Amino acid sequence: MKEAQITWTHTDEAPALASKAFLPVLQAFTKGSGIKIEVADISLAGRIIANFPEKLSADQKVSDYLKMLGELTQEPDANIIKLPNISATVPQLVAAIKELRSKGYDIPEYPEEARNEAEKALQARFAVVLGSSVNPVIREGNSDRRPALSVKKFAQKHPHKMMKPWPESGSKARVSHMTTGDFYGSEKSLTMTGATDVRIEFVGQNGQTTVLKEKLALLEGEVIDAAVMDVQALRAFYAEQIEQARRDNVLLSLHLKATMMKVSDPVMFGHCVSVYYREALDKHAQTLKEIGANVNFGLADVLDKLNKLPAAKKAEIEADINAVYTRQPALAMVDSRYGITNLHVPNNIIVDASMPNIIRDGGTMWNKDDQLQDCIAMVPDRCYATMYKEILEDAKKNGQFDPATMGNVSNVGLMAKKAEEYGSHDKTFIMTGPGSVRVVDKTGRVLLEQSVRTGDIFRMCQAKDEAVRDWVKLAVRRARATGSPAIFWLDEQRGHDREIIKKVQNYLPEHDTKGLDIRIMKPQDAMRFSLERIRRGQDTISVTGNVLRDYLTDLFPILELGTSARMLSIVPLLKGGGLFETGAGGSAPKHVQQLVKEGHLRWDSLGEYCSLVPSFEMIAEQTGNKKAALLAETLDQAIARYLENGRLPSRKVNEIDNRGSTFYITLYWAQTLAAQNEDPEYKNRFVTIAQALEQGEAKIVQELLAAQGQPVDLGGYYQPDLAKAEQVMRPSTTLNAIIDAI
Repeated sequence: MKEAQITWTHTDEAPALASKAFLPVLQAFTKGSGIKIEVADISLAGRIIANFPEKLSADQKVSDYLKMLGELTQEPDANIIKLPNISATVPQLVAAIKELRSKGYDIPEYPEEARNEAEKALQARFAVVLGSSVNPVIREGNSDRRPALSVKKFAQKHPHKMMKPWPESGSKARVSHMTTGDFYGSEKSLTMTGATDVRIEFVGQNGQTTVLKEKLALLEGEVIDAAVMDVQALRAFYAEQIEQARRDNVLLSLHLKATMMKVSDPVMFGHCVSVYYREALDKHAQTLKEIGANVNFGLADVLDKLNKLPAAKKAEIEADINAVYTRQPALAMVDSRYGITNLHVPNNIIVDASMPNIIRDGGTMWNKDDQLQDCIAMVPDRCYATMYKEILEDAKKNGQFDPATMGNVSNVGLMAKKAEEYGSHDKTFIMTGPGSVRVVDKTGRVLLEQSVRTGDIFRMCQAKDEAVRDWVKLAVRRARATGSPAIFWLDEQRGHDREIIKKVQNYLPEHDTKGLDIRIMKPQDAMRFSLERIRRGQDTISVTGNVLRDYLTDLFPILELGTSARMLSIVPLLKGGGLFETGAGGSAPKHVQQLVKEGHLRWDSLGEYCSLVPSFEMIAEQTGNKKAALLAETLDQAIARYLENGRLPSRKVNEIDNRGSTFYITLYWAQTLAAQNEDPEYKNRFVTIAQALEQGEAKIVQELLAAQGQPVDLGGYYQPDLAKAEQVMRPSTTLNAIIDAI
């Protein structure tokens, strides 16, 4: 029998550290099973190193694992476990480069403001590690995201305690969005009737043409869009909401996704910073320009760049910035202890993680006094803001959701072949002047055209026919398997969605839909329909595009399960393999901060455990490997025991953390393998292992707890020292001896 391979991704922050504890267990338990575990480094540091090898020593260089994974997705037996990775903003990229350079890596510094062609070329090279650069490469399939049945049952039996009541006397909280001038309102879309190459060009008012993108291959049946964010309308929207927040005495908050939408959203973030702090920033505009302060990187960049100035000038500008807070409405806080606001750094508030917390917290966010207060949540673009408005208004009217009784909303997501907005980075441009942007085919025919003004944000998106057809098939399959209604969240008033609706209506008849409830509804109506069912304890399948897939698979799991990290995310690859994603990493930075400070890692690896079950099952199905089927079955049983016995990591130091959770999943898996009678060889091996773990339990737990309560040195944030990280994550010599002896 051919040896099967599972590729485990080494990523960043808490998931990467947790792997130091769990991977030795996985590698030990799969010995002799015909399954090999390989590790591929797609961390931010690893991607930087792989892309800048010229001046590195032989022992510093690493392979381009992301490219290798992209190639692997084209193989029918690809089996990839994808952990959450950093979708880097520029500040994160700069910090990672600084750390690597301090460790002796001769990597060029990132030019935040390109002053010549060489620096522009350097920016372009670094662009491949910014934002969601990992996902378009390896997401060569559409996604099936849902909680594992055992996880959902556990959540209902033991509901999480984080849900705060909505005030009966009424809440001032609301979601605000633009009503004109946004991407939604301007979007134009069409379906290609034949294959061709196109270019994107800007035509100025003087008639001069500048090519923005030289050559882009389009396929027959592909849906393409062009949309513009009118920044004058955007800034007017921000100013209006600032005034409204002041009148209502509520917190002001901004919710974007600057990590994934790495060209457009940092600029939209920067406009909010400049409008809110306008008085101080305008007063010192020339000085701030001279020192390279960039509002797109948040107020933190402005404050950091002030260090270049004489002390007196720095103090003057800081005083003017602080004076803004006496006249403007209060900002929602990320960390009130350090004065870090919602506008401090663009990657601090990520819409898909931050908006569910507002619902969970009863329409509130934290203020400067570390108290919860009603807020205005600004989600500028209407493409998805309306569904957030719908759930917030539902909660205001009907009260908080109950995790013990609420139904589930799973998701079938269109993301294959860089579908939709997340694949738009190389086709998004900030306008340097007024004119028009055109998408022109090789014959000179204008396919799409948008009028623009200076500073406007133009983006073009794509969705390939193959991806849409597979998405429809997956939706029907899930509806048939579950019996739940499947709702396509599509808005016929939006240009892109109109074209996708036509395809859905064409492709649904290719499948047996008899007896199934399959509908097409605009996002706010789909949200209302789903919430009505949720409150009755009924399940619904959301069938959405790429961005909504992300938003909903954070929103509902955070309410249902307490975290989206416990979601099962299966991506059946178009070529026949499987990608198994392990949850969301939005909280990963805070987890690392706590580990460094207190020696406690609260990252929950349940997503990793759950993802391995279908991974093993795929190997068994493809190869007939009975040991793979056994590993899947016994791990699933071990997960159920792990949940029932409450072995998830605690948030508090000196209680069970990720390392303790790793021990207990190891113990339960070994016990389950020892108890089974399907494979005598595995049974005999694991009887001894289970006994050793049982007998050593008290000592192992003692050793793991003894490792907490004091600061730890990881030897780096973006690239921890290997030996130090392993020492931190494997502190039990008793457990290590048992695992290493297998």
